[in-house]
Amino acid sequence: MADGMEVSSQPLAIEEHGGGGSEMDAGGGLTDAQTEVLERCLHALKHAKNDSQTLAALLLITRLCPANQLDKPTLRRIFEAVGLNLPARLLVTAVRGNDNSSLPPHELLSLGTALLAALSTDPDMASHPQLLTTIPLLMGILANGPVSQQSPDCKVQSTEGLNTESSPANLAKSAGEGKKSEESEQKCDGSSEANRESSSQQSSPSSRLDEAMAADCYQILTAVCALPRGPDQLLSRGAVPALCQAVERNQTFSHEKGLALLGCLLSGKTKDKVWSKHPAELLNLLVRLSKDFCQAKDQPKLDMCAQLVQFLPPAGASLESEELKGVVARVWGVLRPMLQAKLTPRQIGPILRLSACLLDLFGWELVGPPKFCCLLVNRACVEVRMGLEEPPGNELSPELQHTLTGCYRIMEAAIEQACCQGVSETTAPPQSSTSSLSLQQSRQVLGVLEEAFSALMYHLQQDNNEPRCTARGKKQELNILAGQEHFQRTACVKHFLVDPSRYGDPFIFATFRSLCSWLAEETSCLKEEVTGLLPFLIGYCRSHLQGESPQQGLSDWMAEMSVREEGGTWTGKEALRYLLPALCHLSAEEGPRKVLLTLDTPALLVDFLSQCWSSLKGKSGVGSSRDPSMETACSALLNFTVTEPERVRKDPCFRALEALLSEALPVLVHKPHLLVLAANYCTLGLMIGRLKSAPSGEASQRRFFSAALRFLRGALDSGSGPGPVEVSLGWAESWDEAAELWRLGLQALGGCVRAQPWITALVREEGWLKHTLAMLAQCSALPDQHTQGALEEALCAVAEQCPACKLEIGDMMRNDKGALSCMRNLKKSVAVK
Repeated sequence: MADGMEVSSQPLAIEEHGGGGSEMDAGGGLTDAQTEVLERCLHALKHAKNDSQTLAALLLITRLCPANQLDKPTLRRIFEAVGLNLPARLLVTAVRGNDNSSLPPHELLSLGTALLAALSTDPDMASHPQLLTTIPLLMGILANGPVSQQSPDCKVQSTEGLNTESSPANLAKSAGEGKKSEESEQKCDGSSEANRESSSQQSSPSSRLDEAMAADCYQILTAVCALPRGPDQLLSRGAVPALCQAVERNQTFSHEKGLALLGCLLSGKTKDKVWSKHPAELLNLLVRLSKDFCQAKDQPKLDMCAQLVQFLPPAGASLESEELKGVVARVWGVLRPMLQAKLTPRQIGPILRLSACLLDLFGWELVGPPKFCCLLVNRACVEVRMGLEEPPGNELSPELQHTLTGCYRIMEAAIEQACCQGVSETTAPPQSSTSSLSLQQSRQVLGVLEEAFSALMYHLQQDNNEPRCTARGKKQELNILAGQEHFQRTACVKHFLVDPSRYGDPFIFATFRSLCSWLAEETSCLKEEVTGLLPFLIGYCRSHLQGESPQQGLSDWMAEMSVREEGGTWTGKEALRYLLPALCHLSAEEGPRKVLLTLDTPALLVDFLSQCWSSLKGKSGVGSSRDPSMETACSALLNFTVTEPERVRKDPCFRALEALLSEALPVLVHKPHLLVLAANYCTLGLMIGRLKSAPSGEASQRRFFSAALRFLRGALDSGSGPGPVEVSLGWAESWDEAAELWRLGLQALGGCVRAQPWITALVREEGWLKHTLAMLAQCSALPDQHTQGALEEALCAVAEQCPACKLEIGDMMRNDKGALSCMRNLKKSVAVK
């Protein structure tokens, strides 16, 4: 450094970007004299021949140009002149303990982190490869203390021969002065701080960081995390184990800043990846945090609810352990008295959100006694009703939306359990708290859920700008199950639905998803309201399926809320997937079905199947796994086919469906793991075929019927000798699901033969007739009367339409052997006495 240069006690001009300085005064500026000196200093920085000259120029800027008088372009020029090489080399030298440096490691670290913290505030600097290479060093400092002897990954020269007169310790102290004042205002909660101080693994005084250095390190890491690929940059450089270790050792700011940074890394789409890579470290951290939560008091405990949510593993993660179960059980033990207390809406929100996440992990198994389960569901339903029955036009705050989303998840978890309990009290032994509900409690829970979903439909039926009710609006007093709370709402029949411009709103999706979970189990209640809401439900699904609504916001929300989908990402088909079970129920009822037809719902379902098939056929092996949604869509289309034959004959979408089935079924018959989907495709195609009349089959039709005959032929096997026929090995695993479809397919085959007699040629060519007759002649009995009836129906139709087939069947029956002898209607068809 220049001779005679005194060290300034003023903070560096770049201190405001190092994590603690105040923002530059917008009206501030430099005098002409200061500007001239600044330019000379910048010139000196750019042409410095060694580190001492660089530090001298920085000191001059500090003395002559206060930070609040420097604008951002000037600061950027300073950053560019200093560069990243110097602070990086300071860190490497400190960590390696280079003997050629005359400065102690702590001073080198202090100066290096202060400079990097300042530089990291510029996004370009934060994303620079040279800065990223320092991340492992910074993590080591935070986890192990200021003098961690580790092998740094960054390949930079160490600093040598720095003049001690420049006193880097003073420079670092100055650079962190602002940060110290800021951090001193952050106070830990008394109880949890006491717990941490008494930890047996608390870091020793010699290994603890001073606050300025710790703040600088976290400033750098936080700046990197904020970059588009920042979380991946930190994760690939060991951020999670290091931060967990820092918390475990109670290092400086590890709870205030380290947990916040970990929370960012565990949010959204990276959560699954982080938990799969570091389950042990994160589980240990969760155990520690849960113990702090259990020991906290009052308001700190409420504050920690939101923190715990961040550190729970993702729903559906393959992380089964008694330790995790113990954590969840302990937390439920703390939540039970909290939920039984009198709470404001602001207080109950974090508790309900945490409860929803715990339910996602282990269901009702660890929640508590039945009475508390009822209370939890009731609390969630009350919040939903109070939140959604606000007058139209009132904006729901983000916090309220977040709370309601958690309530939705509690309601969804309650629906299946309460519905199952309501159906039967004599099923399998209790598997959860709610499975031990009395019949009366189950009915009460269903009643509370019904009222909550009524409010949910009320919310979706609002015009977004004006409150409009018909003359049918009336007051309804609602009695709440366990809370002994009473309030009134105006139930209005609305004619205005959610505007399509809001279809990309994540909260609308959460509301839609929750309603679908209710409709999947219960469509008989509130039938008029449900039917009136169908235009929104179908329009919403169509908008997302066709990509008309913004997809990215929903994808991010689903990741944030741990909503898991097929394939793990939002594709636009997910909205319809949720509605499909309800469509199966609604398409079987005349009133709702007529509305669905006016909304062109069959075309929507065909479009969905087409997109799913395009995705499925491009995969192989595990990637082509079973998709139950495709089977459910087939069931809804089957309802339309059975009940609306004229629509099937005239609607172009069913011709498109036939083309899809003729392409897909020949492929599916060779994929045993997709047998149930093949059964759906086969039966649906045959049910449509029986409604058509064609003098001769087109190539696509012949391809479909050939595949269908091969598929139907493979279900039963007579074995090698006499005895009852058995389900073939290929069908045995799926027989419970596919049997009814197979029987219906045989009946439909008979209808197809009568409507399109040319099919009988295929019946002989594909060997179906020969195989079926041989099996029936050899076996002594069929599995059940329904199976016999279905086979007899198909054989009678073949005999009626094909003289050669009739003769073949007659010859076989005259031998009076096997199960054929029991088919009386078939005997009449072929005139066998």
